[in-house]
Amino acid sequence: MVMTEEPEFHVLAVDDSLLDRKLIERLLRTSSCQVTTVDSGSKALEFLGVHEDDSSSPDSSPSVSSSEGNHQVVEVDLVITDYCMPGMTGYDLLKKIKESSSLRNIPVVIMSSENVPSRISRCLEEGAEEFFLKPVRQSDLSRLKPHMMKTKLKDRTRREEVVEERGGERRETEIEPEASQQQHHQQQQLLSNNNTTKRKAMDEVALSPDRTRPRYADIAAVV
Repeated sequence: MVMTEEPEFHVLAVDDSLLDRKLIERLLRTSSCQVTTVDSGSKALEFLGVHEDDSSSPDSSPSVSSSEGNHQVVEVDLVITDYCMPGMTGYDLLKKIKESSSLRNIPVVIMSSENVPSRISRCLEEGAEEFFLKPVRQSDLSRLKPHMMKTKLKDRTRREEVVEERGGERRETEIEPEASQQQHHQQQQLLSNNNTTKRKAMDEVALSPDRTRPRYADIAAVV
């Protein structure tokens, strides 16, 4: 019996607390997820390819760690971020992601140690998929899989559409020379038919009795 492997999901975890980052990374890796952790919202955007000048941060070097390495070439299937962070909050990061045309389809989950209903409602209205209260448990993370599957499905559909568009362009490029060749062949055949008709007409004129009749037929012969 052949066992099919489940797709590996890549999660970007954002938290300014080292302890919380380690905890969420361990829980996600237990769920067979690839995990990248960063300690601020600005570094999360930088990892996602959105570069912003963060003059408020004294540390300009990106503090990014990945459980797999080469994080730049791996697509992110979900972002899970703490709400309360210095500088850019989790809510601010959520808004930046949803405002980006290239990132808005990435599911975002907010974590917080404070149970504030207005805060939860605001994040969900802005587009967050879930709002977890800390400490995050394994049962909470089990709710992430449907959101990540949705991202995988959208990415696959988008890639298939791109392939179809490129295939259509190639087919049009192949059809154009073929149509041109057919048109050229038809023109050559038409010219050939015209030439044949002209030659036939000339032959008929040359063989006409009027043309072969001697011009001196009416002149009396002198004996």
